[in-house]
Amino acid sequence: MASRFKHAALVGKYNASNVSSMRGVLDEIARFLIAQGLEVSLERETALNTGITDHGALTPAEIGQRCDIAVVVGGDGTMLGIARQLARFGTPLVGINQGRLGFITDVAMDQYAQALTPMLAGEYVEERRTMLEGGVWRENGDISEVIFEGYALNDVVVSRGVSASMVELEVRLGAESVTHMRADGLIVASPTGSTAYALSAGGPILHPSIAGWVLAPIAPHDLSNRPIVLPDAGEINVHIVNGRDASVNFDMQSLASLMQGDRITVRRSVHQVHFLHPHGWSYYATLRGKLHWNRGAA
Repeated sequence: MASRFKHAALVGKYNASNVSSMRGVLDEIARFLIAQGLEVSLERETALNTGITDHGALTPAEIGQRCDIAVVVGGDGTMLGIARQLARFGTPLVGINQGRLGFITDVAMDQYAQALTPMLAGEYVEERRTMLEGGVWRENGDISEVIFEGYALNDVVVSRGVSASMVELEVRLGAESVTHMRADGLIVASPTGSTAYALSAGGPILHPSIAGWVLAPIAPHDLSNRPIVLPDAGEINVHIVNGRDASVNFDMQSLASLMQGDRITVRRSVHQVHFLHPHGWSYYATLRGKLHWNRGAA
């Protein structure tokens, strides 16, 4: 069965405790992809940290320019890290799950050959996910400057500092005020991120096709501050009214020590993440499996 792809990038999760096992896994998958007729390159940091030198090593930008598919081995965190960088190139991603949840890395490690063989021949479910983008604005005299910019597939999280005090926030959608709150923080989540931190904070699950954001307060002072779903057509502005050493995270990209008066902007990115799933994949089946909704079923 001929592959419809020519050049695959291989991205892996690595740390000090699993370098040896990850090297073996990546070598095995690389040999499988080569046997399917693909050229294989490793993402540069993956190659450097695992010591694999049998294949070319490419930066994320080079992957986007030269590869027509990326195979990501790890958990959702590994996928988040590379997906943000490849979104602007439209590179399709396939996730092989070595984590525990795996909402977006949905091919089981022990079944990757059976799943990838038809996918590489063109039998797959294609899906595009929206991303968030934005930044932090700070007043410098009469000038408002951007001091941080980022992208997020899951969420943008504003959190209080290390002190016990809450952070006071004003939230606007465009020019219209939405809420003024005191809380431990605030989550602005995409539909993809609605099954992550926002879910733990009591937010709803959004189907990936819904054009909206979840706005979920973290431990609000007033219990009337509840999660709300907002349209993703406007720009969300979160103003730091009061609070010491607050921080903001765009997925895993962080800026600490926000100041009173800082403004975090969040909007829909012009880029989308391009996922490929095995034939027969179902979002609802993923929810049932990962959230154990099928327990007790006859």
